[in-house]
Amino acid sequence: MSKRLYIETVGCQMNLLDSEMVVASLRRHGYELTDQPQQADTVLFNTCSVRQHAEEKTYSSLGKLKQHKQRHPQTTIGVLGCMAQKDQQLIFARAPYVDFVVGPGQLQEIPKLIAQAKSGANQQLAVGLGRRDGSLEEIKRSHETFDPLRDPQMRSSPYQAYLRIQIGCDKFCTYCVVPNTRGPEQGRPPQQIEAEARVLADQGTKELTLLGQTVNSYRHTAGESTTRLSDLLGRLQEVEGIERLKFVTNFPGDMTDDLLHAVRDLSKVSPYLHLPLQSGSNRILQRMKRGYTLEVYDEMMTKIHDTIPGTAVSSDFIVGFCGETEDDFQLTVDAAAKYRFKNSFIFKYSERPGTRAADRLVDDVPLAVKQRRNQELLALQNQISEAGNQAFLGRAVKVLVEGPSKREIRHPSSGELVQMTGRTHCDRIVVWDGNRRQSGQLLAVTIFDASAHTLFGQVVTEHVGPEVFALRTPDA
Repeated sequence: MSKRLYIETVGCQMNLLDSEMVVASLRRHGYELTDQPQQADTVLFNTCSVRQHAEEKTYSSLGKLKQHKQRHPQTTIGVLGCMAQKDQQLIFARAPYVDFVVGPGQLQEIPKLIAQAKSGANQQLAVGLGRRDGSLEEIKRSHETFDPLRDPQMRSSPYQAYLRIQIGCDKFCTYCVVPNTRGPEQGRPPQQIEAEARVLADQGTKELTLLGQTVNSYRHTAGESTTRLSDLLGRLQEVEGIERLKFVTNFPGDMTDDLLHAVRDLSKVSPYLHLPLQSGSNRILQRMKRGYTLEVYDEMMTKIHDTIPGTAVSSDFIVGFCGETEDDFQLTVDAAAKYRFKNSFIFKYSERPGTRAADRLVDDVPLAVKQRRNQELLALQNQISEAGNQAFLGRAVKVLVEGPSKREIRHPSSGELVQMTGRTHCDRIVVWDGNRRQSGQLLAVTIFDASAHTLFGQVVTEHVGPEVFALRTPDA
């Protein structure tokens, strides 16, 4: 009889990849997934600490299991990920029915922790070292999480996969918990990355997204040889079966000429860069300890568009950071209007315990002001995104077909035609009426309508051979 596992994931692409690896590991121990926590023998929550809302969501989900755990004490509950690394014993205090708490660098311990919990062990804590709790090498080792196990069934599309090339972060932006929850920056050996890319290609993956907290700062040194991200992209360009390569998230201060040239010259690398600006005010950027000025960012954007014309750039913004005035916010609005990002992820500042901003700055912007600024910047970005997408009207774009759209999955069509979805090489979402057999193909789609977030089109038939019109004979 199979054992049943429920896993709930919140947060970034790193967390999605971590969950995929955990599930792959537990499948080897006889587990099968269920989408109902009450039906599971083991319930796992993979958590995020970047914003308070993500933590509240996890604690709310845990609270819903309290009575279930009382009625079914044999159910094992585990909390993993960044909130586990940050809160540690606090999780046991707030949810004493949790069996174990495990950080991002100890995910390989989960099968053992589950077995011990089911054998009656006390609550267990397995987390990485703090940034001051040992030598740099000891701390790095405690945060390593390069488990190669993969589970294709955990991916939203069988043709797309994440591939971690880097963990940790050494930037220490004042608002961010990641340097503490993910540990020091470490680049994975290029040979391991290339080998995993070939495995993913053999599984049917056509688009790889390389992951790192500051992915463009990727470095790996072995002896006298140093591999940069541009070098790694060159190696992955040669992997047969992989059609597209993307990488996120980039740090503006680490955008180098060699990387831009790689994006320009390597056909598989998508002309798309995610480059969080966070604020258009130098005063706020300094308070955030971002390590660059608006002038430096502006110079970088000019170089990007001069080197790779037509590149799509997206961004992140935090509104309502400590001390942000209306003048500071207006500078952010002006920057968004100037750079005309493909899209932006806009967040209200959320104070995170343990960060320098929480320890040294005052969260003095009222929530109502944060909400107004968020809505104002979001409205501007939607206008910019819609105008950018409308520039594609009448054009044919090459789309990697992911499969039926989310709308189609929620409300299936009754006929043969279904709404399909995919992405352009520059990461724009496209939908059209097609059929499931198109999944995984690279198709030309002509765009006839556009919204802020989506291009609408129809498939272009470039060549139709006589076999398409051949009539079947009665005895064929």
